[in-house]
Amino acid sequence: MRYTITTLKKLEELFGELDYTVRYEKGSFQSGYCLVETRRVAVVNKFFDTEARINCLLDILSNIEFEMENLSEKSRELIEKWKKEN
Repeated sequence: MRYTITTLKKLEELFGELDYTVRYEKGSFQSGYCLVETRRVAVVNKFFDTEARINCLLDILSNIEFEMENLSEKSRELIEKWKKEN
């Protein structure tokens, strides 16, 4: 997976499809992000570069439960591509 702004935007859209809000805020997060499950908000350290932001969102994605059927074809392709590389 390429670590570009376009990839980051695709991941942000994917989170939108999952009804999660992605916010970039400052803070001292243990792993670079904070997941507020009751409000479906993913907060990522705003000082991270694009690659670190993408890695945080992928890490969050691997820890939440969702149905692939509820995602658009574009989002499913992104997830499948990511799974093949890992």
